[in-house]
Amino acid sequence: MEVVILIKAFILGMVEGLTEFAPVSSTGHMIVVDDLWIKSKEVLGKYPANTFKVVIQLGSILAVVIVFRDRFKDLLGLNSRKEKRSSKLKLSHILVGLLPAVILGLLFEDYIDEHLFSLNTVLAGLAIGAFLMIAADVFRPKVQAVETVDEITHKKALLIGLIQCLSLWPGFSRSGSTISGGVLLGLSYRAASDFTFIMAVPIMLGASALSLMKNWMYFNAEFMPFLLVGFISAFLFAYLSIRFFLKVINKVKLIPFAIYRLVLVGIILLIFV
Repeated sequence: MEVVILIKAFILGMVEGLTEFAPVSSTGHMIVVDDLWIKSKEVLGKYPANTFKVVIQLGSILAVVIVFRDRFKDLLGLNSRKEKRSSKLKLSHILVGLLPAVILGLLFEDYIDEHLFSLNTVLAGLAIGAFLMIAADVFRPKVQAVETVDEITHKKALLIGLIQCLSLWPGFSRSGSTISGGVLLGLSYRAASDFTFIMAVPIMLGASALSLMKNWMYFNAEFMPFLLVGFISAFLFAYLSIRFFLKVINKVKLIPFAIYRLVLVGIILLIFV
């Protein structure tokens, strides 16, 4: 496989890793970078570009699992008694938060794939999602009822899950919608971010598994170098991105990310539309 193709795999993995868990829409960035520059469909030829994107998402998922490994051990009952923390967060909270988006995603999967994955719809998602994030910063409750993810209730988990359904629109951003929703419901920025990242793992794993089962025949010696480079790149940059984001989110909040999204929309409209 040519070096230039592997470089493109690295770049796509980097874009995925840097944007998957920041509230800026990884789908939006992937479509913009890929369709307007990398053009993976032309690079891959007979191999499906969507399969590659699913594989590099697995790299991002692995980064989340490593960052939150102790939390996942708690949820799965794998920690020893000495390691266990006093936490109300259970698997049931994650399942309640996931249900709305899973149900709607299954019902409208074909429609979303056929009609919503275009540059115009992604730009709309980026812009509208940005205004939701601004609203979260402006109208958040003065008193944060939930300081840490350990204090989240099933009711709040369900409400955040309902707000997460907005992210089914490409460009809206899963983390942007859920963090904004959590903040509006009285969660601290860190608590909303932690819940968002933890909740992302099962839903992304499920979607990835379904896609990989449909396209397992493409995993061969010719395609694997492209997949591996993208996977490793996504993992490394996602790990760095998550660590950085969790350190700064309580300080910077959401408006800077919203402004970035609006500026990005403006640049794309000026240059490419």
